[in-house]
Parts: sequence; C-alpha cells; structure tokens
Amino acid sequence: MPYEKLEIADPVLSWANHQLNPEEMRMAKNVASLPFVFKHVALMPDVHLGKGALVGSVIATKDAIIPAAVGVDIGCGMAAIKTSYTSEQLEGKLKKMRMDIESAIPVGFNENREVDKTVQNWDGWREFKHLHRGVQDLERKALRQMGSLGGGNHFLEVCVDTENQVWLMLHSGSRGVGNVMAQCHINTAKGLAKMAETNLPDPDLAYFIERSPEFQAYWHDLQWAQNYAQVNREVMMERFKKIIEKHLAGGKPSKPLISVNCHHNYAEKEVHFGEDVYVTRKGAVRAREEDYGIIPGSMGAKSFIVKGKGNAHSYCSCSHGAGRLMSRHKAKHNFTLDDLVAQTQGVECRKDEGILDEIPGAYKPIEQVMSNQADLVEVVATLKQVVCVKG
Repeated sequence: MPYEKLEIADPVLSWANHQLNPEEMRMAKNVASLPFVFKHVALMPDVHLGKGALVGSVIATKDAIIPAAVGVDIGCGMAAIKTSYTSEQLEGKLKKMRMDIESAIPVGFNENREVDKTVQNWDGWREFKHLHRGVQDLERKALRQMGSLGGGNHFLEVCVDTENQVWLMLHSGSRGVGNVMAQCHINTAKGLAKMAETNLPDPDLAYFIERSPEFQAYWHDLQWAQNYAQVNREVMMERFKKIIEKHLAGGKPSKPLISVNCHHNYAEKEVHFGEDVYVTRKGAVRAREEDYGIIPGSMGAKSFIVKGKGNAHSYCSCSHGAGRLMSRHKAKHNFTLDDLVAQTQGVECRKDEGILDEIPGAYKPIEQVMSNQADLVEVVATLKQVVCVKG
C-alpha cells in the first residue's frame, strides 16, 4: 500500500495500518509543526503512541535533534543469523536449549557474573570518561551488562523459515547505561527549553540546536550508545550460536549463511532529497536498496527478514515490528494465563504471569503490517519461532 497524506497543517505521510486516533494525530501534528523538521514526517505501518513522538515515526531534521524522539533505549534493535541447520535437527532438544540460553544470557535486570574478553577489549571503553557525567558511576555496570538481554519486549528466539532452515534472532539495546544517558540529555533539553521560554507543543519535544555544546555532547554520547547496543547484540549472538552448535553439531563452530544487525531506535546523519539531514528512526528500520532488516511479530507469530527498496518518501525506512495494540497494563487486565498458553502453542517458552503483557494478542497482526509496506521492503525469509526467551 502506498502512503497516505494526512489532512493536517504540516506534511505527514502515513503507511499506518489503522486510522490514527485523535491522540496519535495530535502527536504526529506536534512533531510535523516543529520549524526544523525537513519536508515531512513518515509514519510506519506499526505506528502507535510514544513519548513526544509516535513509535514508528521517521523524523528528518535540519540543524536540530530531539533526544526524546530517539528515546531512552538508544540503539535498540535486532540481530539475526541464518544457520546451516535444519528443523529436523531440533527435535526433542527445544526445552534443553531454552534452559541453556536462559542460563548463559542474563535477562531482565540481571548482568553477567564474569566479563568476556571480547567485552573487555571493546574500543568504546576508552571513550567512557568523555560521556555525560550522569553515567560516570555506571562503567562497571555497563561492562557487566554487555552481552545481556534486558527486559520488556526484548527476546532471544530460535526460528525456522519456510525452507526448514534454522535462524537465531534477538532483540536488545544499550541497556542501563543507554537509558540513564538518554534521560540525562532529555532533561538538559527540557531545562534549556524552559530557560529560553521556547514555545513547544509538547515538553518532550525539547531539542538541541546543531553546533551548540549540548548538541555536540548528545551526538557524541548517542553514537557511543548506538555502538554499545550493536556490540551487545554481537556478544549475545556469539554466545547464543555456541549453545545451538553444542546441541546440533557437538560444539563444532559454524559460519552463518546470512547475518543481520540493525538498529530501530536511533539517529544518523544521512542524505535525503539531495540534502544533509539528521534522521531519527523511533521504532523504524533503515531500508535502503539492498539493506537487510528484521521485522519481528509477537512471540506467537511470524517474523520477517527483509531487503529494503529505498523508498525516498519513507526516508528509506520500514516498520520495526507488529506494534502494540494495547498497553502492558491493559494486556494483563484483558488476558489470562490460559490465553497465553493457547496463543503460544508450539513455542517452547515461559508461560507465566511475568510475560502476560507480551502475549501475542497485545500486538497488531504482523501480516497486516507487512501488507502495508510492500512498497518499502521485499521479504527475504519468513520465520516462525520454536523457542522464545523473554527479557
């Protein structure tokens, strides 16, 4: 489906798979009305309410950036590898695999007891002393959290594609250090806006002007956190891969047939419509021609490995998942454990109250989301999870 131009004062192009409600429309209008927004705001098919800006929005800006639009999970994204193993090799091993994954990769607020050499040797630690003073007491924690999953909708999955090939997939970001860092910069932006008496449609749209010291500090920290998130996924994927190799190949190392690692909460400097702009993807994946991306469904639905089509109107972007249909609180209120068991049938995963808010019924149907972005991406592989470990 091609985009729809929304009837509001400033340009918003929407690929949304639903009619925006008044609150979503207001949020889109607020962002589009900012004087430094370039051309238009692009809304992805999975768009839904966020803080300041809609989750599933792509915002190109000239000479300014909005820290809250990037959000607090800086560099959150996905990683996936296609293995040489087939689904037949998984038979009878799923529960033990899940237990080994849960034992090897910390989830929730947990961190690693020991730090891998790969983690210790990461170049990024040299820059830590130059990050925001608000995170200076978190270096040890950041060190121990690299290679950990986090909570909420973060997950690790063993999947099988339509050709019966086994894939490994995970979803995580920059952990506690990225969260605290983001909040520090958001608070600075809000403080500056208040001091300057800047007229904003929403306090969460406070911004930094390019060439200001605050902008430079934020941009520096943002790149660091995005790199941290990417390496975090690499470390977990390597550990994940070793567990699967132990179960399926007697520990013999294997080479991935396809490897993807992409952010979906981040900002980069890019060229669009012939101009240098800052592109903030808040719950969106870069989808230039030939870019690989990952679009997961819920824990009981299909997921998709895609290639971008380089659609200029979306700023070469696509959706980052199915998108929530209801809040976590509402999901816990509306569904029971029996519902969770029914909706995750055939998936080796926890089936307890701790993950009730992640029940598939709390998410939009992924097939509908995919049909709305046929002009943004082509599907490379369709996956179905058989093991899911939630954060």
